[in-house]
Amino acid sequence: MAAVRDEKTLAELAQRFDVHPDQITQWRYQLLNGAAGVFGSEPNAAAAAPVIDVKTLHASDKLRLRRDWRADAGQ
Repeated sequence: MAAVRDEKTLAELAQRFDVHPDQITQWRYQLLNGAAGVFGSEPNAAAAAPVIDVKTLHASDKLRLRRDWRADAGQ
């Protein structure tokens, strides 16, 4: 946020936060470009994420654990 507020120079911020100035520039760019999404002008990335079926995931974990246990028991 300090980089967005322009309270200090890029060199001062880099020294204060012990990061490279290019990293601060990248973070500032990402923040400013992503800020529009906060106000709803861009599609919500979370809404586009696939829905995870917990029961199916749990069942597949059970099968994997059973298979791994059998493989270990056979050795």
